[in-house]
Amino acid sequence: MNPSQTSDVGATRLPTEARQAEIIAAALQLAQDRSPGAITTAELAAAVGLSQGALFKHFDSKDAVWLAAMGWVSEQLLARLTRAAREANGPLDALQRVFVAHVAFCMLHPGVPRVVFHELQRPTDSAIKQRVREMLQTYRQLLLDLLQAAVDAGEAQPDLDAPAAATLFVGLIQGLVMQSMLSGQVAHMASSGSGVFQLFLRAIAPPL
Repeated sequence: MNPSQTSDVGATRLPTEARQAEIIAAALQLAQDRSPGAITTAELAAAVGLSQGALFKHFDSKDAVWLAAMGWVSEQLLARLTRAAREANGPLDALQRVFVAHVAFCMLHPGVPRVVFHELQRPTDSAIKQRVREMLQTYRQLLLDLLQAAVDAGEAQPDLDAPAAATLFVGLIQGLVMQSMLSGQVAHMASSGSGVFQLFLRAIAPPL
């Protein structure tokens, strides 16, 4: 049977929000191994045991699925990073906790980086890309605030270029993600991340 012809007979009837969450989870799961652009609505429907027609009762297009997925990613990731920063003892500890939390999120949801990279590479603007941009802007502001706090506390260079340091911070995580995608060894992000973050600390440390 073609995936698009999957019957809904026997499928558990879930409330709309629960079914949407299930579809989003399936989309991110499929994105672990494939480009989001190559994932069809038929595959999304089959992954949750629905027909395409039933899928469209919950999302009116594939882009709507990915927009909702990015909304979930933004909410979950930013909440984790903010919580990590608030639980810290000082700005440098906060930066490390944010770094570790971000790496852990990528390890737990390896499909997320593929979705983000895919959207940022698209030449045209879209609601999905705008959601990604808003998430990154909020993340960047969190880093800028922590870096300024580190400067004020004397834990970072007094003339630190905070925007450049924030770019470096995010770039280090992106590098770890890309390396894990190429090697297929997602778990190595944690072990490699510790040394990478120590290099970041040396780069922003105040002179002795």
